[in-house]
Amino acid sequence: MTQDPKQPEIQAVADFLRHCLPFNELPEAALQAAARQIQITYFRNGHRFSADSDDYALRIVRSGAVEIRSSRHQLMDKLGEGESFNIHGLDVGDEGVYAQVIEDSLIYHLPRVHYEALRADHRHFDRHFHSQRSRRLRRAARYQPNTNMMMLPIAGLISRDPLTLSAAATLQQAAQAMSERRVSSVLVMQGNQLEGIVTDRDLRSRALALGLPLHTPIAQVMTRNPKHIELDASLFDAILQMTQQGIHHLPVLEGNRLAGIITSSDLMLARRDDPVYLVQHLSRQQDTGAMRAIIDTLPSLLVEVIKGGMRAHQISRVLTAISDTVTCRLIELAIEHLGPAPAPFCWLGFGSQARGEQLIGADQDNGLLIDDRAGELDLAWFEKLAHFVCDGLNECGYPYCNGKVMATTAEWRQRLQGWKATVDGWTRTPTPDAVMRVSIFFDLRAVYGDPGLCQRLQQHMLMRTQKNTIFQAALAANVLDQTPPLGIFRRFVVERNGEHRDEFDIKKRGVMPMVDLIRIHSLAHGVDAVNSRERLQQLMQKKVFTIVDGRNLQDAFDTIQQLRVENQSRQLAAGLQASNYLNPKDLPELERKHLKDAFTIVHDSQEALRNHYRQGL
Repeated sequence: MTQDPKQPEIQAVADFLRHCLPFNELPEAALQAAARQIQITYFRNGHRFSADSDDYALRIVRSGAVEIRSSRHQLMDKLGEGESFNIHGLDVGDEGVYAQVIEDSLIYHLPRVHYEALRADHRHFDRHFHSQRSRRLRRAARYQPNTNMMMLPIAGLISRDPLTLSAAATLQQAAQAMSERRVSSVLVMQGNQLEGIVTDRDLRSRALALGLPLHTPIAQVMTRNPKHIELDASLFDAILQMTQQGIHHLPVLEGNRLAGIITSSDLMLARRDDPVYLVQHLSRQQDTGAMRAIIDTLPSLLVEVIKGGMRAHQISRVLTAISDTVTCRLIELAIEHLGPAPAPFCWLGFGSQARGEQLIGADQDNGLLIDDRAGELDLAWFEKLAHFVCDGLNECGYPYCNGKVMATTAEWRQRLQGWKATVDGWTRTPTPDAVMRVSIFFDLRAVYGDPGLCQRLQQHMLMRTQKNTIFQAALAANVLDQTPPLGIFRRFVVERNGEHRDEFDIKKRGVMPMVDLIRIHSLAHGVDAVNSRERLQQLMQKKVFTIVDGRNLQDAFDTIQQLRVENQSRQLAAGLQASNYLNPKDLPELERKHLKDAFTIVHDSQEALRNHYRQGL
């Protein structure tokens, strides 16, 4: 039998395709057949492919690099070795899309008839080419098993016909209606608008206990503008909100329209096995040893909730709620020990705790904001409070901050005027040290105490930064110091030696560049949200980002965070300590592709930031 003289070349093509998406999932026979149809062409830098001038085909980058640009010449994607494109497919819905070679390249060419045959015969192959990069990221975030009951929507659990009355109804009418309907609350409406809520507890403590007449209008005892939740929220969201706010009845709105109500009774069964239930346990503990015992269960809990389908942003909210509860309980214990505070104060959480983005292994980043009425002698009480709480946090598993960004340090424990002066100094003279501190401090949130103090400080901070272009440029320079670990041909850049050889720090190189990028835009445009996802929403509302760019950034952020927590889950399941170092070779091919897409979005956003602040830089 005569051997095909092209067989060695075909085999080399097949070996290459075997490592390319989505060829890597083709049966061997189909892969070999495709390899036999491949044509190889060399293209110089600057060559352009367009639907008008090129035939319908799939093209795979063998070596070199290609950019995909829209009809308006905006960069849509950058492709490196092993990545493919069909210019006619990209052209649909945006006529004029083109691909341009940006490095001398070898391109594999699979003719249309064979490309379409593969799509017709292999569903996964077809699905891969069905959408653009941003849609692939969004689909990847959603295409997850959802076996965790906490992720179910509340729409199927709420009472759709809640008892409603007007504010003029009397206490007796409300009590009679609640008894007849056998419910524990009544929603007070003004037309179609929710005005308030009256519960059994309100009738006891605000009416009967005070001896109010039965004809008293319920407007006098109702809770005005009650906390509510949206209809599309999950069971997890409802449990977290009720637990954190200490309420048992939560009106449900769809837009501005009342959709129903959900109560603690509706959530009772679900709460038993959910991590949010830990918050209540922690709030009842009397010492750090008991709290530490609960905190020590979090690693195994993290593994389980990830298996159950909980997403990274939900996990980080739970873990942040737990650290908030530990902090608040320690402050309560401190007040029992030290006596009441001599002046109003606010315990501040900084960094990931402020953003609601904490994960396993978080250390302390906190401060104390004290009312200006506190005298010099009062400051000694707050110093004792700081040491009590920070020492307690360390004993509970939240280690001391290596940089001493804690309330035990005098610089991070000041009266309001002192904090304002510190902010003024940082923004007036943005030294590298000041910029580093800003990256921690300007993500701040009230954890305990008077939230009004935190709001006043944050407003002062935004006022000082919104029009300070020199300070913004200094922040931008700091943001651009950390770039995603992706080389020019979209190869991962990893450590070459040492303990973390072949790995990269996904928090330092992936998460923090995005957090820093989103923060600087927020400070420049007066956005008062602190959570990264909420900041993005406000930035889109202010049209700082287009809807497309904003969603791409959110998809990229969610993708990086999800791979980060899943990597930590694998480490914990293997009996290792959770870390932020990830070996990209440990990821499936499709997840590596998603991570490259996410890093590319971060890189492009950093370049846009560089251009915006070019003069200041």
